[in-house]
Amino acid sequence: MSFQSLSNRSIAIDGPAGAGKSTVARRIAAEIGSVYIDSGAMYRAVAWKCAEKGIAVREVDKISEIARSISIEFIPSGSLDEAQRVIADGIDITSEIRSETISQAASAVSAISDVRKSLVAKQQQLASSGGVVMEGRDIGSVVLPNADVKIFLTASIEERARRRYEQLRQKGVADVSYDAVLADIAQRDLRDTTRAASPLVKAEGAIEIDSDRIDIDGVVAQIVEIGRRQTENTK
Repeated sequence: MSFQSLSNRSIAIDGPAGAGKSTVARRIAAEIGSVYIDSGAMYRAVAWKCAEKGIAVREVDKISEIARSISIEFIPSGSLDEAQRVIADGIDITSEIRSETISQAASAVSAISDVRKSLVAKQQQLASSGGVVMEGRDIGSVVLPNADVKIFLTASIEERARRRYEQLRQKGVADVSYDAVLADIAQRDLRDTTRAASPLVKAEGAIEIDSDRIDIDGVVAQIVEIGRRQTENTK
């Protein structure tokens, strides 16, 4: 199975927290030589910048201005085992934006309409040259509605919570319980699906993949096959 047919295609992968979007998108982008764009990292970058400036999540106007002015770059790591570097206003924030504090703040920031408008424009600019794999909550529905391949990657909330819990334990976070992680993901799901601006939905034309009982290799293989079929159908 070859990835060559996808090398110049735009691939949009949406889905709820913990479905495996980032890992799958990074794997596919590395294999086909495309640019991987983690849209969630962009919201985290805004949340990080606000924290650096002491801006509270209730200060919507200030947060919106940060979203308009911030410069965000992605630099590939060159390894599937390492996350790509995220640079915000010239500062490498790759590690900083993965803390639970920033995760919580990013979730709140992402619900602000003006923030989403600014970051969607930045995401579309990043994707304008083609050959991208972008993942998030509103990629196929809002950011790249004309993407060549649209995937809605999901899993049960119990499985997503289990994955997140295991990740935290592997990182050495001891004071966390599965029930707390489950409650947090349920809250994120509610916020993502009910926000006024770009709520999480299965985009028109998207193919749903349930990753409950499929490993990463299996999900990647399915998406590649979907992309190949769609490429053949457009010839």
